[in-house]
Amino acid sequence: MALDRTFKELNIPIDYTIRYDQISASMLKGYRLFLCLRDGMIWPGGYLGPDSYTDYERNLEDLPARSGDPKPEMWMTEEQGAAIKEFVNSGNGFYALHNCSHISLTSKNYREVMGGAYIGHPPLRPFRVRATENQHPITQGMSDFVVNDEQHYVEYDKDKKFVLMEAENVDGLTYESLGSKSISGWAYDFGNGRVVFTAVGHTIHAMWNPQYLEIQKRAIRWLLKQI
Repeated sequence: MALDRTFKELNIPIDYTIRYDQISASMLKGYRLFLCLRDGMIWPGGYLGPDSYTDYERNLEDLPARSGDPKPEMWMTEEQGAAIKEFVNSGNGFYALHNCSHISLTSKNYREVMGGAYIGHPPLRPFRVRATENQHPITQGMSDFVVNDEQHYVEYDKDKKFVLMEAENVDGLTYESLGSKSISGWAYDFGNGRVVFTAVGHTIHAMWNPQYLEIQKRAIRWLLKQI
């Protein structure tokens, strides 16, 4: 698991689940931290491929041979989003990683606590991640680092003073009309709890970049109110 190294080095136990349908207030009860690393879609009619929800699907060579008309469905309910919001509001931590910003597109409650929503991303390509001028324990003293990853572009809903990191394509390549730079992370208090989002994380190479691994560890410690 991509997160094993992070939690092992912190000596913190972690329970994994892929049962997205079981996320609820009762499931979260007893935990201090909820970390989400998955997008907002399921494919009950069959999966066409990683880019099939975009215009790439028209170029899939075997598309005519597929039976039916597989389409994605969003899985999170407003009740589940409310459960996560209340979990954080009552004093716990929520770490939103990489593509889970996609969930915000269809859940108002989830977006309110998570803080933003997915716009899109170009293909895998190198980009540099740097700390913003906003001082924070998670990014204090961090060095710039370069990863070959999905540079996620997101819409951010909260105060800009909570933005911790930004990403920029090293070759100056843009994405649609959004330029070469994107917000790459934020952290803020939400009620009695805390929220962190970091956008890097599609590949193991990116997840285990030494500087990014340190940021993940700091983010978890900050969410647990240890720093």
